[in-house]
Amino acid sequence: MSQNLQDVLWILSIAMLVAMVARRLLLPYTVGLVAVGALLAFSRVDVGPSLTSELILDLILPPLLFEGALALRWPNLRAELPPVLTFSILGTFGAMAVVASGLVYLLDWPLASALVFGALIAATDPVAIIAMFKDSGFHGRLSLLVEAESLFNDGAAAVLFAMALAWAQAGGHAPDAKETALGFTRIVLGGVGVGAFAGAAAIVLARGTSEHLVELTLSAIAAFGSFIVAERLEASGVLATVVAGLIVGNFGIFSPADRSFVSRRGREAMVNFWEFAAFVANSVIFLLIGANIAVMHYETYGPFVIAGVIGLALAARALAVYPLSLPFNRSSHRISLNEQHILWWGGLRGALGLALALSLPASLPLRDEIVVVTFAVVAFSLMVQGLTMPWLLRRLGFLPSNRASG
Repeated sequence: MSQNLQDVLWILSIAMLVAMVARRLLLPYTVGLVAVGALLAFSRVDVGPSLTSELILDLILPPLLFEGALALRWPNLRAELPPVLTFSILGTFGAMAVVASGLVYLLDWPLASALVFGALIAATDPVAIIAMFKDSGFHGRLSLLVEAESLFNDGAAAVLFAMALAWAQAGGHAPDAKETALGFTRIVLGGVGVGAFAGAAAIVLARGTSEHLVELTLSAIAAFGSFIVAERLEASGVLATVVAGLIVGNFGIFSPADRSFVSRRGREAMVNFWEFAAFVANSVIFLLIGANIAVMHYETYGPFVIAGVIGLALAARALAVYPLSLPFNRSSHRISLNEQHILWWGGLRGALGLALALSLPASLPLRDEIVVVTFAVVAFSLMVQGLTMPWLLRRLGFLPSNRASG
């Protein structure tokens, strides 16, 4: 039996056991995977493949992003676009500025490294958030706000990260305004364009067949193909996959049967397949995150540095939520204070930030420190915020008090 197949079977076996135990203990499944991955690493048990930026970007993110976008219905999303875009764009930029400023003035980091870390940690992670809400069985308008923001703010974060990294590698020289504008256009509009083309091509081709397996294959090509092509064009693969998922979901799965481009069996196959694909991807990423969190040398940088960076990340998220909610107080988009608490505490960090950190060149100043503190923020985010989120949802009245999580 090949090593790759053994790794897959090993991870799926662990995931199945963790899912059953977590449900009995009323714990989030994803938190259980992180904990088990850490325990296995402490016990020197081989968990599986190494956690690399390539593994996350090429194999983990596309199915998770696509499956999350499939569930977003355009009429509901369109109704909440003003706050979603506000949090996604202004919130991400503001969070990066807060983290970078804190690192420079409180921890004496060089500006270039501080901006790079601020950009990669600013965006909330759709992988962790969607998994967390599924664990809690939480749905509704607030779920839509959090999940949609997490899916779209990656576009802003990708632009900021690319600009910050380019500036750092250029020795801190001011970027050319024209090049910056062209880079922004390529990353954002390029990602949206590739995703729109891939999604539209999938549903148009699906209309020419009634074979549900062919329709399912077309959705898989749209999910992975949009990401790969966008990245090759130096655009946002995340935005491309999200847009492709939105188109396939709204014109295929959720459109009325008499107007759908996808057959009934095709819709059922897509829902079931992508739910399973997301389960497998979540199992792999959270188990490997737990294993890598356990072996990081946090002591090298001291508890005060680690606690300070975690505090900055939380403060940045707070400043990205509470002030930006004020303009909507007198409109139909009003976000209550309890909802703002969920938006703040539910702003988890996870796979995307790790992928960006692991992709940093060795020549970047404080590159190793950035990787370690990124793992620290992700560990706190998943283990503390993720573990307490079901309790907070019940405490604030968003879930019945007797609701089982996990």
